[in-house]
Amino acid sequence: MAMDSDFSLPQAERSARQAAGHWILARAGKRVLRPGGLRLTVRMLHAAHIQGKSVVEFAPGLGRTAKLIVSSGVGTYTAVEQDPAAAKRVESIVAACRGKVIRAKAQESGLPDACADVVVGEAMLTMQGEKTKEQIVSEAYRLLKPGGCYALHELALTPEEIDPEFAADLRRQLAETIRVNARPLTAREWGALLENAGFIVDWHAAAPMALLSVKRNIADEGILGVLKIMRNLLRDRELRARVLQMRALFRRYRRSLEGIAIVARKPQE
Repeated sequence: MAMDSDFSLPQAERSARQAAGHWILARAGKRVLRPGGLRLTVRMLHAAHIQGKSVVEFAPGLGRTAKLIVSSGVGTYTAVEQDPAAAKRVESIVAACRGKVIRAKAQESGLPDACADVVVGEAMLTMQGEKTKEQIVSEAYRLLKPGGCYALHELALTPEEIDPEFAADLRRQLAETIRVNARPLTAREWGALLENAGFIVDWHAAAPMALLSVKRNIADEGILGVLKIMRNLLRDRELRARVLQMRALFRRYRRSLEGIAIVARKPQE
């Protein structure tokens, strides 16, 4: 299928018709782009015990979680971000805390073995195919010291017994709507992905996938943030059309999608 000419541009420069869903929401003014919301992210970071630790974050995007991490009294913070615009934004957020950003793919970070106590990755494994998911999880395992934790927050299919044909159709519609090849897994499948790489799952929690609900946005963005989003959508017809399209899809499949957070441990040698 032929793509529009702007598809090869960086995400921040693509038209509202072609940009990936998370960039569309960012343009609208949304800052929390996690399936289970800010509260689930906070719970995940608490379960990973990041205070005083060396933390590596894969694909921090807009830097909302980066800000939480560096304000939590961590020892060191390093982001691995491929997108130039996102890397620049995160650099501005973490520079005051002597955090650093490496411009690289998550699966090929270039960081040394056993350099981190905690690796964090949110809303990025979902967007990868099976092989790349495995590569990223393996990279997290390589970077962690023995006993270190991998904390992730992703999109999950529910229930565990979801019909395979229904799940395949849901993934197809997600990919078409958000312009990214989204491939969420069930909670059991997420756990298996981690365990196959050598991890032991220590903790997990779930929350409704309510990324575009009014209640969730008030909780995540605050009243002023929601008003800003509404103003931006009213001013931009193409942006509004994309957001409404995503909202309709999420509402249609609200009983089949959820946010999931997992903390998995690399065994002691």
